Amino acid sequence: MASSAALPTLRGRFVAGASALTAAVAICTALLGATAAQAATPAQPYGTVVSGNGVVQRQYPSTDSSVKGSLAYRQQVGLRCKVRAQNIAGNDVWYLLRDNANWVSAKYVDNTGSVAYCKDVLRGSAAEANTVPEGAQG
Repeated sequence: MASSAALPTLRGRFVAGASALTAAVAICTALLGATAAQAATPAQPYGTVVSGNGVVQRQYPSTDSSVKGSLAYRQQVGLRCKVRAQNIAGNDVWYLLRDNANWVSAKYVDNTGSVAYCKDVLRGSAAEANTVPEGAQG
């Protein structure tokens, strides 16, 4: 009889212990997830893709330019500078990405932080000749 009385108690302890372990794992996962999300946010200025379809990266700030890649919805990416170029649905600003020499239309990217014009950032830079196409302003 003592063993059958102890069985519910052991089962109760096991369930309580498992619940506590599950709660602890959930809390740790949430904390680690928040840390990972914070670490993944690029330094300012950066942009967040707001188009549900993502955004295409281009070699130059124009839809006539070669496609070099794409960014997914809500993806964050470092922004180096901006120019005024081809108008996309009422927005003529294009961003040069920080980590590569690709361009995205500002129509589909919300910026966080102040993005300088490329003429101010790249002035005198050897990269200027390769990244800002003739005819782009800024």
